[in-house]
Amino acid sequence: MAGNRTFTMIKPDAVKAGHIGAILEKINAAGFRIVAMKMTQLTTQKAGEFYAVHKERPFYGELVEFMSSGPIVAAILEKDNAVADFRELIGATNPADARPGTIRALYAKSVGENAIHGSDSDENAAIECAFHFAGTETF
Repeated sequence: MAGNRTFTMIKPDAVKAGHIGAILEKINAAGFRIVAMKMTQLTTQKAGEFYAVHKERPFYGELVEFMSSGPIVAAILEKDNAVADFRELIGATNPADARPGTIRALYAKSVGENAIHGSDSDENAAIECAFHFAGTETF
């Protein structure tokens, strides 16, 4: 059974470009309820911990550097079938491959600066939500 929560981060490139409001509008219009949200900046250590699954990949260092380069907006979203529906809303990792109208098609610059993160499974959504938010920060 699909879960009803997922985790997202509006990444530093989209924050810097001023796309927070437009992205949140698309999230709300797609029927997601924001149950936790904050603007913060990841340290290189925290970005490294969050993306530890990619530690052996060649892009890991660049990813950590990018994700700690500026503020992010982290959020927990709620909706039936949240992970799959949100992955559809954000589009392919490569914005050139993203369907028109998806968040990445509209706001991503490249594979590396792709505007937004979305959990890829219910299990990872739970881990990612707990990484960024205490239980008292979720409503």
